[in-house]
Amino acid sequence: MISNFSIGQYYPIKSPLHRLDPRTKISAVFFFIIALFFAHDYYSYFVAILFSLLLIFLSRVPIKILLRGLKPIFIFVIITAFIHLFFTPGTEIWRWKILKLTKEGLDQAIFMSIRLILLIGVSSLLTLTTTPVSLTDGMERLLGPFKKIGLPAHELAMMMTIALRFIPTLLEETEKIMKAQVSRGANFSSGSLLKRAKVLVPLLVPLFISAFKRAEELALAMEARGYHGGEGRTRMRVLVMKWFDWISLGVIMLFLAYMGYYRWLA
Repeated sequence: MISNFSIGQYYPIKSPLHRLDPRTKISAVFFFIIALFFAHDYYSYFVAILFSLLLIFLSRVPIKILLRGLKPIFIFVIITAFIHLFFTPGTEIWRWKILKLTKEGLDQAIFMSIRLILLIGVSSLLTLTTTPVSLTDGMERLLGPFKKIGLPAHELAMMMTIALRFIPTLLEETEKIMKAQVSRGANFSSGSLLKRAKVLVPLLVPLFISAFKRAEELALAMEARGYHGGEGRTRMRVLVMKWFDWISLGVIMLFLAYMGYYRWLA
């Protein structure tokens, strides 16, 4: 399970994306998501796929790692595609009882599947190419201007980063619990979908106990090290935007502008 989930994991390697400022990468992912929602036909989605492949190439993260990370969302992609495929009104192509396949439904199923895959894939690149500490610093600096209206930027950035960091940890803990219960006769792989869902319920109690225990240990460790929030804290590495960061932001803004232009004006 842990090997099939890439969000929250860091892949240590030297690449152009790894060298970027975390603020650049966070902003780029945000702008990419907006641009992706501008896509509305096969050409625009083709452009989005090409741009995503370019990002993957620049990250130097192996494709197999990204593909393994997409496995957990395949069920959601299939369900989303099924709903759009058979319940979107339009020109009918095929019918069987209450199921009706339309041309518009086929297009929407393909578009939504691509959108979900690209969203998760590009978002995974953010954590795969950025360490948790850099991610926290980047989020805090981006949220810094909102401190004037009372937003706790440092605490919010810390919570988001801890949540991302503990995704693989909790998945690993779930895998250990499942193996322990399988050794005691539990069966998670056979039976109907409802039966397998019921078998998973006993996992929740030990998983929640483990999560609360880890949270308490983390809180005690932070308190023992004198952590009292963001006030007066210094950083070992000061974030500085370099020329490559500005060029990268310019490229992603051009991509966003092009997708918006093609969506509304072309």
